[in-house]
Amino acid sequence: MPFFTDILLAAWELLRESSIYILFGIVVAGLLRAFLNPATVARHLGGGRVLPVFKAALLGVPIPLCSCGVVPAAASLKRQGASNGATASFLISTPESGVDSIAITYALLDPIMTVARPAAAFVTASAAGLAENLFASRRPAQRLQTPDLSCPVDGCCEGIDCDPATHRKHHTAREKIGAGMAFSFRELWPDLAPWFVFGMLLAGVIQALLPTEILSSHLGGGLLSMVIMLGAGIPLYICATASTPIAAALILKGVSPGAALVFLLAGPATNAASLSMLFEVLGKRATAVYLGAIAVVSILLGLSLDAVYGTLGVSAQAVAGEAAELIPAWAQISGAAALIVLSVGPVVSAGRGLLRRLSGRGGHHHTCGCESGSCETSRTDPAPMKDRLLP
Repeated sequence: MPFFTDILLAAWELLRESSIYILFGIVVAGLLRAFLNPATVARHLGGGRVLPVFKAALLGVPIPLCSCGVVPAAASLKRQGASNGATASFLISTPESGVDSIAITYALLDPIMTVARPAAAFVTASAAGLAENLFASRRPAQRLQTPDLSCPVDGCCEGIDCDPATHRKHHTAREKIGAGMAFSFRELWPDLAPWFVFGMLLAGVIQALLPTEILSSHLGGGLLSMVIMLGAGIPLYICATASTPIAAALILKGVSPGAALVFLLAGPATNAASLSMLFEVLGKRATAVYLGAIAVVSILLGLSLDAVYGTLGVSAQAVAGEAAELIPAWAQISGAAALIVLSVGPVVSAGRGLLRRLSGRGGHHHTCGCESGSCETSRTDPAPMKDRLLP
């Protein structure tokens, strides 16, 4: 019993410290979903080999989608006219970062990591997108598909025969906010909750059981630490939000911030199931570029981040979680209780789905663990997910 009690207490502390920041992040995510204009996406990401890649990387940084859920959204971007490079860039920056994960990073880690994480996602995504367009420079130009510009609020307008100035009057700010909040709490958090709970419990295991000396001696910095964390992160399915408490627990046990950054980049951006879907969306060669860019750039950025901490003389262990002290205890407890209530249904549903799959009654379609069909897509037709976040 002490074994389980220590794990639960450690997980509770992480949940309490991060709860308000998580709620803030998912609210902002809903507003992004409601107010993001798909016509603007199509205009900025179509055509060109360089600028659209940077724009796609920048667009993906605040959007919270898991590495499986982002694949259908990226397929929608391609239908809106995005190049392979811009699509690959979006596929990397989106799962590696998000307003929710940035908020929880600030809560559980420190300001340096809070800035470094989205910046590293942008750099990694841009490098992959540029490499993809460079290697594709001698191939025939891709035929752009008909853009999907339908209304992100309720689909009232397909965005083609509807004048943008007229469509802006279809919904009030209140209606858009309502649609965004519905997305946040009825769709986004139910997708994230099972994996966030898993991440919290795993962080509790690390905090309660793993000796500090072992982790600090093997993962305390250097190239080998980065490679080990890369090897752990690539096959693992975990979203950006759920990976953050794990990274925080590792840092508190002596893992270098650079090694933790490699895990934060590689873990959310890749997993075995999503890679199989990428073959269909981008092709094998582009998927190889995708993986290679994540591996090389994340290691370089991890080494650079350790150098920054060393130059500034900052101990990541000493400053981790200081932002949580800015939130009153009553607010932390209330936020944690709210998240627990919001998570019960999704976690139970995820457990039932897992049992069905283990018993052979869950079918053979591609999933990444997300429930309610949120992150599922066919190998041949990802279109059913086109209106998930970027219609």
